[in-house]
This record gives sequence, C-alpha cells and structure tokens, in this order.
Amino acid sequence: MARATLLLPAAERFGQQRLGDVAARALGRADRIAKGEPGRRAQLLRHFDLTPRHWPIAALARQADAGDAAGSAWLRADPVHIRPDLNGARLLAYGVALSMTDADRAALLPALQPLFGDAGFHLDAPTPTHWYLRMSPETRLPPFSDPGEALGEDLFDHLAEGAEGRRWRALLSETQVVLHNHPWNAQRAGQGKAPVNSLWFWGGGMLPERVHTLHASIHSDDEPAFSLGNAACTAQPLPARFAGAAGDVVFDLQAERDLARLQADWLLPALAEVGRGRLRVLELDLEDGLVFKIVPAQRWRLWRKPLQRFGE
Repeated sequence: MARATLLLPAAERFGQQRLGDVAARALGRADRIAKGEPGRRAQLLRHFDLTPRHWPIAALARQADAGDAAGSAWLRADPVHIRPDLNGARLLAYGVALSMTDADRAALLPALQPLFGDAGFHLDAPTPTHWYLRMSPETRLPPFSDPGEALGEDLFDHLAEGAEGRRWRALLSETQVVLHNHPWNAQRAGQGKAPVNSLWFWGGGMLPERVHTLHASIHSDDEPAFSLGNAACTAQPLPARFAGAAGDVVFDLQAERDLARLQADWLLPALAEVGRGRLRVLELDLEDGLVFKIVPAQRWRLWRKPLQRFGE
C-alpha cells in the first residue's frame, strides 16, 4: 500500500477558514506530532537529509541546468522586480512571473557581467530565469532569504546583514543602478511587462556530497523542493488534484491558501483512499512544525472531537 505526505503552509495562513465535516472528523482522530522548528526550510529538511547539512539550492539547480556544479561554490542571482513604496521596497515578481525571455537575458546579462567580474565572480545564466554566480569554495557567504520566503515583503527585511553582508549590499545597489538605467527595461515597460530592476541573491553553497530521502518522489512547483527532489528521488510538477499515490509520495501544497480548494482537490480524495485501504498512511506536514498522521484504524476513535481549524 502507498503512503502520501501533503506539505502545507502554517496553520495561520488559513486564517479563520473552517474544515468541512469529513476533514474535521479525520483530523480530530489523527495523531498529532510536533516535528520541530517552524519555517519552510525546516519543513523541507524534515524530508531531505543533506551531507553536509546546509542549503545549497544554487549548486543543486546548477547541476541540473548545466552539469558543472562540482568544485565551485554557487549563488543564485536571479532577475526580480522590486517596487518602491512609502515604507521601503517590496519584492513583487521573480521566476516565471517575471516573463523573462532569451532576449531579456541577452540584453541584460552582458551589462552586469563586468560589475561582478570586477568583484571576482563569474555571472552567467543557462536559462532566462536561472542566473548564477560561480565563486571559489573558500568564499564566505552571509545567510540569504529564498525569494519565495520574501515575496510581497519589504526588501530591507531580507538584506544580507553584518560585515559579510556589507559587500553584497553594495553589489546589490550597484546592480540596481545598472538595471535602472538600462534602455531594455523601457522596452519591457512598453510591452506591459514589469522592469527587471534588481537581482536576488539566494541558495548559496557547494554541491552536497549526498542528498537522501525516504520518499520515492515529490510533486512540487517550488524550486527548492524540486531541486532537492531531483537530487534525491524523482521530482515532478504538482498535478491539479490528488489522484492516488504509487509508493511513498510527497505533494507540495505549501503555496495553497484556500482551505475549501485544498479539501476538495486534495484532502478529501486522499482521505477517501485511506478509507478504502489504498493509502497506508496520510501525513499532513504543516510549515509551523505540526504533523497530522492519519491511518485507517483511527476511524474507531469515535470519542475524539472534530477539529474545526488546523490551528486548534
């Protein structure tokens, strides 16, 4: 029999939305397990073990994109759109949402390569949305936020800090000046596209010696999750709804905010598979560190009260 894990956002992301009767009964009867620290990175590291233990998403993605990640340290430097407002500036678009093309890459990349070359780093872009800095293995990097963690938030809350961060803050400022003055962004604006007015540094590190998971596959549209899965098992895009599981499968629903849709497309079909005995275990792993474990025998826990919300 199969096993399925649904990666979910923190309970607070669903606000006051209530579970329906079937899901409320199942979660009320489920085992609740506190799995550890909150956060997206911690959530993924509950399912993927890296040796050494770090967050080298840039190196993993580079290996998948170009096959040349070994022997160097890597940092993603992806094109983004940041919008100034009265209180600072916010990250509003990156990746697919920025609608980058080969023409964008050909216009903007050469303008930035000398800036990073003078700093001792090689900047290149094997795809329009995946830009990389290659650096020596001895390079010390400050902590950087993933763009998915910072989307919609103030840029200044995610700038690299401390003495090591000072260099990167200066490089970021110089990058923004080059992009702000680049005529290609006027063309993008004329096409109704957001200007590429900054880069986002994230995912730094070297290719790990090993990435291990107990799962057979992961389905995700999130790049860190997909990169980890691609290195450790089988990674595939997220389907529209739950249609069963073959083996031990993870479905990454961390971006979902509509509880009714989550139930209709994922939770209720998965619970039906548990009821039919086709799923041995269904786990709901929330980003805040709480895990619900659901197995067929729990249907006899008739004394347990239904759970109206994930956060109760």
